[in-house]
Amino acid sequence: MSLTEINILYAVLMCVGGLAVGAVIAALIAFKAGISHRKKQAEAAIGSAENEAERIRKDAQRAAESKKKEALIEAKDEIHRLRNEADREIKERRSEVQRQERHLQQKEESLDHKIENYEKKEEALAKKTREIDERLQDVNDLKKSQFEMLERISGLTMEQAKEHLLTQLADELTHDKALKIAEFETQLKEEADQRARMLISHAIQRVAADQVAESTVSVVPLPNDEMKGRIIGREGRNIRAIETLTGVDLIIDDTPEAITLSCFDPVRREIARLSLERLITDGRIHPARIEEMVEKSRREVEATIKAEGERAVLETGMHGIHPEIVRLLGRLHYRTSYGQNVLDHSMEVAFLSGMIASELGVDPTIARRAGLLHDIGKSVDHEVEGSHVEIGVDIARKYKESEAVVHAIQAHHGDVEATTVVACLVQAADAISAARPGARRENLENYIKRLEKLESIANEFNGVEHSFAIQAGREIRILVRPDVISDDQMTILARDIAKKIEDNMDYPGQIKVNLIRENRAIDYAK
Repeated sequence: MSLTEINILYAVLMCVGGLAVGAVIAALIAFKAGISHRKKQAEAAIGSAENEAERIRKDAQRAAESKKKEALIEAKDEIHRLRNEADREIKERRSEVQRQERHLQQKEESLDHKIENYEKKEEALAKKTREIDERLQDVNDLKKSQFEMLERISGLTMEQAKEHLLTQLADELTHDKALKIAEFETQLKEEADQRARMLISHAIQRVAADQVAESTVSVVPLPNDEMKGRIIGREGRNIRAIETLTGVDLIIDDTPEAITLSCFDPVRREIARLSLERLITDGRIHPARIEEMVEKSRREVEATIKAEGERAVLETGMHGIHPEIVRLLGRLHYRTSYGQNVLDHSMEVAFLSGMIASELGVDPTIARRAGLLHDIGKSVDHEVEGSHVEIGVDIARKYKESEAVVHAIQAHHGDVEATTVVACLVQAADAISAARPGARRENLENYIKRLEKLESIANEFNGVEHSFAIQAGREIRILVRPDVISDDQMTILARDIAKKIEDNMDYPGQIKVNLIRENRAIDYAK
């Protein structure tokens, strides 16, 4: 019995438990007969299935052979078709290659022909080159012989002839240069002068300022000469008190009914003048009263300084100016330059700068501000070391003025080169204000020194024989030596002299440089 049958039997035994052995054996025999029957049926079914499988296999094999034959036939047809196409393509490519070979052969023949032509041309060119070299040699020989002949005829060597030609060329260039300079200068001057005159004339017409020359001394009128003694006081105590408290010199001379106050500081001189006038009006003149009047006059002058500064700022339309700068502007009310009131001058420069700036399309506010503050250093130049330009620059920077205003202050007298339009406008307005008729006066010593310097600058140039400053220094007339300076060189010399005057002198307006050259023939009848 197989393992499966034993397991089944064991299961049956376990199920029946305590059945009788005979019944069990009968059941086993019946079970075994059933299994044999089922086995025979299964083997018969398996044999039938195997036969069916063999039939199916044979049918598939026959179908596969049929498909194989069909595929072989199709493959043979496809191979034949591809072979025909390949033969046709090979034939076409072969014909194309033959065509390209014929084309290349034609090109080779053409190149050979061209090379042959180039070789012929090269030979012809080489022949011509040899002929040209021979001709050049002949020309050089001829040129050399001609130069030798010219040297013998002229009596000059080649170097000397070159130098002579260069000298002639330099003279011609000098002439052309002078003509060009004169032409360009004339054109530029006409255009620039016309535009500048229009702008300046309009600005001057719109700013019609009165000019009053002020003195550096003050004269106090007296009711009578007896008042001089009272002002001097016993043993000079009153006059000493006034001079000590104000720092002003009192000049009491033979001038009837007048006392002269002299001081370089106009503020102190004004305080002394007010104090003295009040003392004369009051009639009580003694040291205690003098001290009281001086202090009162000082407060009044300080109030006037503040009011004048605010007036200047208000009239020029300036805003945001530091109060200390306003006070310094007010001090300019008592400051003069060549007899011209510096505050009035500064306001006039501000107005002129703003108007010209508006015409030129520049910000007029900055121009007016720079013009108003350009001489701010003069308010304390008696107290601080340095020129009024340096002091003004330091003040402007200290109180946070813009760099454009600082540069205009620094450049308005040419201490540095003006690099902005505003600085140039302030320079021009400053010169206009100073050059108005009656605006300034000049003492005789400074006037003579300026004229002497003007003539000395002209005399430094080679070829100048004499120079004369005329028209109160507005023109310099120069006589040049005709054997040294030619007519063409006069234009260049005039420009050089004018440039040196511009660089070395300060002057209002402009100076005309007038050159004169003449030849004279002198003989005597005996």
